[in-house]
Amino acid sequence: MRENHPSTNSEEDQRSSVLDLARAEITESSTSKTRNYGGFPDPASGSGPSEPQAPFPDQVLENVLENVLHFLSSRRDRNAASLVCRSWYRAEALTRSELFIGNCYSLSPARATTRFTRVKSVTVKGKPRFADFDLMPHDWGAHFTPWASALAQAYPWLEKLHLKRMTVTDDDLDLIADSFSGFRELVLVCCEGFSTHGLASVAAKCRLLRVLELVESVVDSEDEEEIADWILCFPESQTNMESLVFDCVECPINFEALESLVARSPRLKKLRLNRYVSMAQLHRLLLRAPQLTHLGTGSFSAAEPGVVGELEPDYTAAFEACRSLVCLSGFREIWADYLPAIYPVCANLTSLNLSYADVNAQQLKAVIRHCHKLQIFWVLDSICDEGLQAVAATCKDLRELRVFPVDAREDTEGPVSEVGLEAISQGCRKLESILYFCQRMTNAAVVAMSKNCPDLVVFRLCIIGRYRPDHVTQEPMDEGFGAIVMNCKKLTRLAVSGLLTDRAFEYIGRYGKSVRTLSVAFAGDTDTGLKYVLEGCPNLQKLEIRDSPFGDGALRSGLHHYYNMRFLWMSSCKLTRQACQEIAQALPNLVLEVISNSVENAGDDIEILYMYRSLDGPRDDAPGFVNILH
Repeated sequence: MRENHPSTNSEEDQRSSVLDLARAEITESSTSKTRNYGGFPDPASGSGPSEPQAPFPDQVLENVLENVLHFLSSRRDRNAASLVCRSWYRAEALTRSELFIGNCYSLSPARATTRFTRVKSVTVKGKPRFADFDLMPHDWGAHFTPWASALAQAYPWLEKLHLKRMTVTDDDLDLIADSFSGFRELVLVCCEGFSTHGLASVAAKCRLLRVLELVESVVDSEDEEEIADWILCFPESQTNMESLVFDCVECPINFEALESLVARSPRLKKLRLNRYVSMAQLHRLLLRAPQLTHLGTGSFSAAEPGVVGELEPDYTAAFEACRSLVCLSGFREIWADYLPAIYPVCANLTSLNLSYADVNAQQLKAVIRHCHKLQIFWVLDSICDEGLQAVAATCKDLRELRVFPVDAREDTEGPVSEVGLEAISQGCRKLESILYFCQRMTNAAVVAMSKNCPDLVVFRLCIIGRYRPDHVTQEPMDEGFGAIVMNCKKLTRLAVSGLLTDRAFEYIGRYGKSVRTLSVAFAGDTDTGLKYVLEGCPNLQKLEIRDSPFGDGALRSGLHHYYNMRFLWMSSCKLTRQACQEIAQALPNLVLEVISNSVENAGDDIEILYMYRSLDGPRDDAPGFVNILH
């Protein structure tokens, strides 16, 4: 049902829309290949002995079907299979081992756990992406607690848990540690609300833990006296750790305990350190774990006190011994004099993240000239266009590039421009994904990228500043973005900015048939522009708009499509409460949240509209500054 546009005037189409909600919000892939239930209770089994009986034909068919469904790994394919008929619906639910929840408020935890009874891995996402830019009040919601309780009761065999933009408490982590005896993997991305005490509980009680990754999460460490020595809580015996990521933890760690943990973790392949780990300490860890494939270096700066000059460790030799290293990141508080130490591993690198390293073009050139196998590269714009030209000359296999700003103020003259973008397009023709922040751009450079890199799947051009035109011709950026959607047939994610007229959005609606995520910032002309997009992009799932002139007419133009989308976000636009109320009444299976920056500011002005699908109606934990329309 993703490709169809259900009409709200038809009862049959309304039912189809609800089915689409069930299909799209609960998704999964399974790797099991056998009929074996893996220790799960068979719902068809009785409690006592019974004589063998010949199975009914329908039962045989369902058994065969379950075995076939085990081979379906695509979430979309599984969703489609579950809608064939009731028997397929049941069989598909019984064979799910991985559950994906794209929005924690799209359904209740009870609904998910009741339908899917044999899940071993769960992924739950909370706040929308614009929360990363402080566009959403801190205490908006996305609490993991109700999910933690439901999962603990339903899946005592759970092995993996991935959370993104969720509020996770220490009590939640305690419950995880106490409830899942075979727990192996915890990944928290952009999460908050927990402290080192929660981490200590997981480390101490999850004896089979293999993966613990804290990625861009906020770990509460304000009270230094209350910081737990969580590294010391891992088992004293040999561990199964394969991945340990804590580069976002803003507090010192017990290095002796960390060194000991690394030494007794022979399977450890991925280690990303925080900025409290010095170069000398990094050297000691590398000697303990030369088998690493992924390394986050920590501070990459000061040596330990008293270790200077000739007494400093041989960092180059330590890196050279890591012959399996393919991914390198970290470099917080970097000292450029230490960069030559990584030269020996550059030839094998496929991923290099310098997004925390304020290096210039000359310093980058010395590193990048060794990186011929590089496929993923993140960097600050301090490398200037000259640095990007060096990347283009060397990294012919590059697939993903992200260029972040050192200074994101609008009134600055940015160090990267259309020159760097065009160089990348000419030299890196296998490029599939790009995020590019700049203060000036031209249509010609964007058109060149569309022709030179036709395999682009993600194109995000963020022109810092409001409504900035082509800085050479002073024309709108319409033709550049139009070329992207016309020439890049695989494009699924697009971010637009700069001076754009309705013509740019007409191009997107006409040619962006595969676009699933569209982000619009400081751009747009009239409501007609957004109408082109909502009527012309059948696969659009996520629409994010901020600081744009779109109003009620634009909002109403998507009535036919909103049930097929995961969410719509509009902030600092020209919406009225009346239009939002009309949408809420016309589409009862959608939740429309009108969000103010505080309870005091809650009035008729629409600061933020967040609209999403839900099988269970509005949430019950909305704070006072959130008004849910009915």
